[in-house]
Amino acid sequence: MVENHPDTRKQEYRGIACLVLSAFCFALMSMFVHLAGDLPSMQKSFFRNLVAALAAVVLLLRAGEPFRIRRENLPYFLMRSIFGTMGVLCNFYAVDHLVLADASILNKMSPFFTVLFSWLILKEKVMPIQLSLIFGAFLGSIFVVKPTFSNLALVPSLLGFFGGICAGAAYTMVRKLGEAGEKGPVIVLFFSVFSCVVVLPWLIFDYHPMTWQQMGILLLAGCAAAGGQFAITAAYRYAPASRISIYDYSQLIFSTMLGFFIFGQVPDGWSFLGYGIICLMAIFMFVYNNRKRKNTQKQALLESKEPSDVIKM
Repeated sequence: MVENHPDTRKQEYRGIACLVLSAFCFALMSMFVHLAGDLPSMQKSFFRNLVAALAAVVLLLRAGEPFRIRRENLPYFLMRSIFGTMGVLCNFYAVDHLVLADASILNKMSPFFTVLFSWLILKEKVMPIQLSLIFGAFLGSIFVVKPTFSNLALVPSLLGFFGGICAGAAYTMVRKLGEAGEKGPVIVLFFSVFSCVVVLPWLIFDYHPMTWQQMGILLLAGCAAAGGQFAITAAYRYAPASRISIYDYSQLIFSTMLGFFIFGQVPDGWSFLGYGIICLMAIFMFVYNNRKRKNTQKQALLESKEPSDVIKM
C-alpha cells in the first residue's frame, strides 16, 4: 500500500488514537494495582488477565467468531504470551515499589525495543539514527534507575526496565500476528489465558486473603488492563511501531498526574532528567520518521509521473 494513500493515513490515525487510549488505560491499571496494597505480583497479574480473558471471550461470542489460530502462527502467539507475561509481572513489581511515574517511564522503554525487535525479527528497515536514538533512551533510563549500591530501589528499577524490554518483544509479536491476519480478541484471549495458567500455581500455593475492597480494586485494574490491551493490540495492527510509538509516551503524563493527585508522589530531579531525555529521544524519532515518510511520498510521486521529455515515435 502506498504511504501517502488516504487509507494508509486513516489507518495511522486510528493507530494513534488507540495508542493514546491504551496509555490512559494502562496508567489507570497501574494506579489500581498500587491501590490494591501489599499483595503478590502473581496474584495481581492473575486477576488482571482473568478480566481481559473474559472480555475477549465476550467479544468473540458477540461477533460470532470462533477461537481459531493458524498453526504457522502458533510460535508467535507463544512468544507474545511468554514475553507479555514476564513484562506484566516485572511491571507490577515495579509499580508496587517505585514512584508511579518512574515505573511508567521504565515500562515505556518498550516502544524503542519494539522498533529494535521489529528490525531483528520482522526485518522492518531501521536506520542507524534510529538505533542511536534507542541508545539515547537507554542512557536516559539510567537516570531513572539510578544504579547505585546504596539505592534500595535498584532491583524494582531493573525489573521495570526488563519489563519494558519484554513488552517491546511482545508488541513486536502483536504486529507480526496482525500482519498475518489474526484477530485482536484472539490475540488478547490467547495471551490472557496463557498468563493465568502460568501464574495459577503461585496463586494456589501462595494465596493472600483479600478484602472486598482489594477484590474490587483488582477487578477495576483488570478492566483497565483489558481496555489497554485491546487498544494497543489494535494500534500495532493498524500501523508500524516506527510511526506511532511516540504517542505511547502519553502514559507518562497520565501516570505522573495520577501519582501526584492520588498518592502525593513527586519524582526526584534525576528522574525528571531521565524523563526529559527519553521523551526527547522519542520526539526525535517521531520527527525523523515523519521526514522520512514525506521523502518517500515525494519519491513515489515523482516515479508515478510519466517523463514529459519522451519523444513518441
